[in-house]
Amino acid sequence: MHTLRRALRLPSARLSAVVLTVVAVAAVSGHWLAPLDPLAQDPARTLSGPGLHHLLGTDGLGRDVLSRLIAGTSSSIVATMEAVGTALAVGVALGIGSLWLGRGYEWTSLRFVDALQTLPYVVFVVAVVGVLGNGLTQAMLAIGLLYSPIFFRVGRAASLTLLRAQYVEAAELFGAGRLWILRTHLWSKILPTIAVTAAQAGAECLLAVQSLSFLGIGVQPPAPTWGGMLADDLGFLSQQPWAPLIPALTIMITVGALNAIADAIGDSADLPVDASPAESGSPQEVPDAFAVR
Repeated sequence: MHTLRRALRLPSARLSAVVLTVVAVAAVSGHWLAPLDPLAQDPARTLSGPGLHHLLGTDGLGRDVLSRLIAGTSSSIVATMEAVGTALAVGVALGIGSLWLGRGYEWTSLRFVDALQTLPYVVFVVAVVGVLGNGLTQAMLAIGLLYSPIFFRVGRAASLTLLRAQYVEAAELFGAGRLWILRTHLWSKILPTIAVTAAQAGAECLLAVQSLSFLGIGVQPPAPTWGGMLADDLGFLSQQPWAPLIPALTIMITVGALNAIADAIGDSADLPVDASPAESGSPQEVPDAFAVR
């Protein structure tokens, strides 16, 4: 919390916090804030420009663009949170566990992460959706697994640095349990690093979610999403060349706010740069105090 308070002193962080607050309110209350039914079609008003009745105009089916933009915030943010949550849970658990659960677990987790990094992004998501069904949760599970190596490397590198500290080794020599050491000495210190990584991964996952929505994977029409609106608007460029700018700017502003928050937290916590693969993946780097005997 102290790091977050320091980060919010920066003007860029405050502006980003305002943007993300607006997005969060729209995600939670979008269906009530939308001025019109986002699914209601009005054939008499197709492709109309901005006006008093439709502040951002209508799409090719006569649906209100502003209402669809607000209503689509919920599915976009929920999908991003599901993907980041999956990546964080899998990656951090494997990364920290690789230093604590023995050589065999370490070798297996490293090979698992290496295998995930070789998988082609779109092909893997399409394969998972093809097996489990075309739904939001299935697509986000696939994205989360693909992004889990980021959290694995960060969690492992941050924990590895702290495990070398003398006070951690002293606690272990005095009989402190590993769970107690993790809870007392490690977790609070690696949390800022995890928070920065989560914010950066959130920006990347948001782009990935909208890319899949653009392709029709995940959230199914006619449910509104930012990526789906962008795909629909590209079909009417000759009539409304400005229409794709609305969802595109929404995506860009949200992604920029997440990245700005991540940078502010990193600067406030004075975090070190990410470790190289050699620093985070070599089994020989496990401290002797925690080696399997």
